[in-house]
Amino acid sequence: MWKQRLQIFVFLDLMVLVTVVGIRMHVLEKAEQERTVMETSQTILASDMKPKIALTFDDGPHPVFTPELLDGLKERNVQATFFVIGKNVEGNEEIIKRMSDDGHLIGNHTFDHVEITKLSREEASDEIERTSELVEEITGSPTEYVRPPFGLWKDDLECGIQMIPVMWTVDPLDWTTGNSTNVVNKVVTKVKENDIILLHDYYESSVQAALRIVDILQKEGYEFVTVDELILE
Repeated sequence: MWKQRLQIFVFLDLMVLVTVVGIRMHVLEKAEQERTVMETSQTILASDMKPKIALTFDDGPHPVFTPELLDGLKERNVQATFFVIGKNVEGNEEIIKRMSDDGHLIGNHTFDHVEITKLSREEASDEIERTSELVEEITGSPTEYVRPPFGLWKDDLECGIQMIPVMWTVDPLDWTTGNSTNVVNKVVTKVKENDIILLHDYYESSVQAALRIVDILQKEGYEFVTVDELILE
């Protein structure tokens, strides 16, 4: 009798051990499967992420060339950033509205394209605020980003006007030449991920160059975004 009970206990212990081992193996297999799925998902996500760059345009809007640029960007499903001059906004309100409707970011390039470091704080603020008010009247939103003409900025203005200054990392000096091919070559040979490209929509050659740049860099896998996406990431 005692031997029979011992055999039963041994059998039950073995059954419990087998069950525990089986459960543990199942848990480990499931964890391994989940890890594999996660690693695969991360690999797919990483492969789908394109390097981002931003096209920015100063000095507009131009009554002819800016609409041509907007047409080309829309065809290519590209959003850009336009730093507009207040005096050029006047009379071109429909172009500003279209920029906003097409999903582009509208920034501030002062009212008269002046070197604000040579102005008093009040004069500099007025240059920027006048342009922001014009844009807000048209789009319903004030400008949140400012590009000071010539890249010259006063740090103490940031508190007063509550805007983020935006400079650039690639400047082909498109405004100095009418040769769009030279502009294209300067950009596509220098550009890298997270670059901010400076162009001007006030010149026909610059608009032509911009669209060629988009075509080339899209084929290379770049994604064009507005500057806020690069700055706020």
